[in-house]
Amino acid sequence: MLCPMKQSSGWWLALALVGCDPELEAGEPRFTVDGAANDADSSRDGGGRDRGQPLDFLVDLGEVPGDASRDAVAQDAAVEDAATHDAAPGDAALDAESPPDAAPDMADPPDPPAEGPARYLAGRLHSPLTPWVRDQLRAIRARDPARQDDVFAKIGDSITVSGSFLECFAGANVQLAGRDFLGDTINFFLGGDAAGGNPYTRESLAATVGWSAISALRGDPSPIDRELAALDPRFAVVMFGTNDIQRNNITAYADEMLDIVDLLLSQGVIPLLSSIPPRGDSAAADAQVPAYNAIVRGIAEGRQVPFVDLEMALRPLPNYGLAGDRLHGSTYQSGGRYLPCAFTEAGLQHGYNWRNLLTIEALHRVVGSVLGDVAPPDAPSPPRVGTGTPEDPLVIDALPYTHLADTREAPSDAFDAYPGCNAPQNEGGPEYVYRLDLDRPTTVRAMVFDRGTVDIDIHLLGGPDPARCLDRDHNGFEASLEAGTWYFALDTFMGADGQPDAGEFLFVLVQDP
Repeated sequence: MLCPMKQSSGWWLALALVGCDPELEAGEPRFTVDGAANDADSSRDGGGRDRGQPLDFLVDLGEVPGDASRDAVAQDAAVEDAATHDAAPGDAALDAESPPDAAPDMADPPDPPAEGPARYLAGRLHSPLTPWVRDQLRAIRARDPARQDDVFAKIGDSITVSGSFLECFAGANVQLAGRDFLGDTINFFLGGDAAGGNPYTRESLAATVGWSAISALRGDPSPIDRELAALDPRFAVVMFGTNDIQRNNITAYADEMLDIVDLLLSQGVIPLLSSIPPRGDSAAADAQVPAYNAIVRGIAEGRQVPFVDLEMALRPLPNYGLAGDRLHGSTYQSGGRYLPCAFTEAGLQHGYNWRNLLTIEALHRVVGSVLGDVAPPDAPSPPRVGTGTPEDPLVIDALPYTHLADTREAPSDAFDAYPGCNAPQNEGGPEYVYRLDLDRPTTVRAMVFDRGTVDIDIHLLGGPDPARCLDRDHNGFEASLEAGTWYFALDTFMGADGQPDAGEFLFVLVQDP
């Protein structure tokens, strides 16, 4: 039984712009949806919140990669020593010797995961830096070896423009609180020539109050192009999203963030992406934060560039570590002075202190492993389970779940139409199929993002069969799912020329309230 909730236009709340930047067959599990109806025009040519909590509502598949920091959103996690935040899941079981009384023909322990792209699962403040990721970052650097390795650009909105962000590293009031290993990295960038100054205090041409992601791309040359030309930086610290929520166009946000990242990569600049802070000024806006952050996480994972989870660090703090406007980060004060680079327990009750710590830690990690010879701190990631065919779907093993993929490389071309949704669209192009196992009712928000002439549609199925289609859309929908097994098909629309509009897409699935 299909039970409509509310129309998608009602879900997308129109919010006042902050001036200071401020979406059944008998015997199938039941569900309700909120999104575009199953109409013939939902194709392009025809016309939340997840907090990184332990995913005990997912059925135990016996294959879910572990992460020792998955439950680190407790209050005391916000003030523990940052050196422990990136601890990779323990692999001691893989290296343990056989017990002395083991039989001679005892099976060998399983091999560690094969080297490949890292999974950026929730529950870590820093994305994994594995040998694979290091090699990808070194390849980016090789695109323009002449760039200044000791310079970074700042790209963002007022949360980046603020004097509380990074400028303190050029002053005398830096309190590392036992993280002395960061000192060399701080000094390394202090020596960088950012158009006659240092990158910490540089007033960026690509960061302005009130900006959303599109603002950094407009013009010829764009603000990003101008800042890169002025600094010739190796790195770029990037964060947009707080104002983008006000634009009420999450599809445009995903496209623009991908465009920003790809622009930087094409010029040999390594982006360091960040999730945005919680929104304490509006419950409606705050409910959207996890979806926007899942997009950034998915882009970072897809391009294998560094990602820091500022939202995770701030959620446990009083008032989310936000200032009086409940929008920007707060800054630690002591003795009448603002101390945004104080990383003491007291300092790390404040948003800007956390952002500064995560940023310098991220820079420290890449400088050591990408520019230097420091061994990457993380072991290879367990691979995704499944291939993406109807018979062997990709397993959605955690929420939020993201996958940046390309249907030109899809392993399946089995589904051409979705009669279960009364959908006449020709989905004759290749597709990826995913499986979600739930052990309790869960409301999810499913989204797909593509760019240009690429046209990938998303379908919710009660089984790996298009006749069991329950909902579809070009962009996404909400669905309240009962316990059971569900499938998502990300399928390629056939264009008017009879050719599949195949290409790259980003699939994002988050839990909604």
